[in-house]
Amino acid sequence: MKQNPPELRDILAGPILRRLTKDQLVIWLVTSRPLEISLSLFHHKDGLCFFSGNIADFSPKPVQIGQRAHIYLIDYVPQTPLPTDELLEYDLTIHSPQGNRTLTDYIPGLVYDGQKRPLFIIKPRLDHILHGSCRKPHYPSKDALLRIDEELAETIEQEDKRPALLIMGGDQIYADDVAGPMLVAIHQVSQVLGLFPEKLTGATVSDSDEILHSKYCYYYREDLLPHNKETKTLRDRFFGGVRKPIFTAAAAHNHLVTLSEVIAMYLLIWSPELWAYVDMEQADIPDTHIDLYRSERVEIEAFAAGLMGVQRLLAHLPTYMIFDDHDVTDDWNLTRGWEEVAYENPFSRRIIGNALVGYFLFQGWGNNPQSFNDEFLEHVHTCFRQPGGKQQDTLISYLLKFHNWHYTLPTSPKMIVLDTRTNRWWSESSLSKPSGLMDWEELSDMQQELMNQPSVLLISPAPIFGVKIIEVIQRIITFCGHPLLVDAENWMAHPGSANIILNIFRHRKTPKNFVILSGDVHYSFAYDIKLKYRHNSPNIWQITCSGFKNEFPHTLLLWFDRLNRWLYAKHSPLNWFTKRHRMRMRIRPRQPANHDSKELLNKSSVGRVRLSDRGEPIEISVLPASGGEVWFHSKEQ
Repeated sequence: MKQNPPELRDILAGPILRRLTKDQLVIWLVTSRPLEISLSLFHHKDGLCFFSGNIADFSPKPVQIGQRAHIYLIDYVPQTPLPTDELLEYDLTIHSPQGNRTLTDYIPGLVYDGQKRPLFIIKPRLDHILHGSCRKPHYPSKDALLRIDEELAETIEQEDKRPALLIMGGDQIYADDVAGPMLVAIHQVSQVLGLFPEKLTGATVSDSDEILHSKYCYYYREDLLPHNKETKTLRDRFFGGVRKPIFTAAAAHNHLVTLSEVIAMYLLIWSPELWAYVDMEQADIPDTHIDLYRSERVEIEAFAAGLMGVQRLLAHLPTYMIFDDHDVTDDWNLTRGWEEVAYENPFSRRIIGNALVGYFLFQGWGNNPQSFNDEFLEHVHTCFRQPGGKQQDTLISYLLKFHNWHYTLPTSPKMIVLDTRTNRWWSESSLSKPSGLMDWEELSDMQQELMNQPSVLLISPAPIFGVKIIEVIQRIITFCGHPLLVDAENWMAHPGSANIILNIFRHRKTPKNFVILSGDVHYSFAYDIKLKYRHNSPNIWQITCSGFKNEFPHTLLLWFDRLNRWLYAKHSPLNWFTKRHRMRMRIRPRQPANHDSKELLNKSSVGRVRLSDRGEPIEISVLPASGGEVWFHSKEQ
């Protein structure tokens, strides 16, 4: 490792602009030491300051996550509403005996050319939305988030061209698919920041330090992950007596285990600051994986080189997040059997819980701080006051019972973000059948949020209306008893949740316009959906963009695209056997107008949707990481 400087910079990650309405402004950042910080707000037009205050007077207490790492969530609720549809600026001033310093003193590259401070705009009407999911640092493509940075650089002062917000719809990290060089960086950063060690129960290693010194630390973590005798009885019931690991990700060779690994991962994917303390030459990599390590290193270094642009865009654009499976682990809560096996084993429970703690600290907290009361925050602080032992297990138990990760935004259209992971509808007939993505109670609550709204923007990590041929293949393999093999988690895989979600769209008091934004699948598509034989049918649009830095196997998706068009053409009798046909729904795919693909676009991209005053999409497109823009036009266009 490179020799550490005498002192870390004060700001390690962020600021990230999170929840932003006329009644609330939330900013997230990580510092290397406790700081006295003031927030100031300015009108961009004349540069006049209209608010300044010490964040300690209105924000929750920061969380110390390491000896030299502190998370601050600045949560400002103004006495009078903030100006809307107007360019505003913010700044953070760090006070110390040596003098006061502002954001650009610490991070000169945080602002765009010609600007003094980060700019933002509050748009109560969602006219322009960016969205996507699935950002795998070592995937061999450019980082599509940099397309947003490039566009903001050109439109930073043009209110009408500024996006209202960015939605990250899942898999912001890949806890279960980590490149060797990234894991090396994680361990070096953990040491630099003094991230806390932890003891482990039910594992073949006793603590986090023993993992670092294990011969299985890099590329062989399958031999560390839990699949021991403690779960034998359940495993026999669930897997039919076949010895399999609980964590079934195909690329789990470097699966994150400890809380310090999860924390360091987040810091390294959002900020360039800590990469200065990483030396990937200093790594004890098995000889059998040296070539793989070197090839992954090329992608990781390119990823890290672009992080200044990512840090900049996240400082200017309000960003909302929700988890999906890879934020925790592949197959997370996929079936009732998986849950019983995973949560009864203390080691796998700890691994899942550590990822959830990381999700709260780095994603969930900023979505809607009011969801997390004083009791919740006290559990978090207690864990880090006594890290790595009993209090960490207490926090994890609390998080596993917490069911308020979903949230809404009071915009036009109203934005509703779904938690499709922690409130699942178990199959009553089999341990191995896929669970519904939401249970009956959560779907009922969602319906109440929808009632009497003129239009709704619904964020579902997995598409509600997916590609039929892929869903059928998943159903066949599930019928053969292997749902984990194909990640058979789509809305149509569970009859209860499928029927209810489709009936919600048919309800007489449902919104006139539904826009559904999804990710997860590693390709992009857009559908126009109507109810058959209904003059007053709601307008439904399923718009999917995935991933920011990930793609589907190209040849395989090409065949899926062809087969889907051939087997499920407009008049194909196979449509009669789908739930959507029985619910009398007509689905019309859009075609990428200036691209070779027929319906499914396979490029690392950011999705873009422009909405009318009535919440109808007037433009659907994606911004590929490689450049250009691809529009999805309806067949009538």
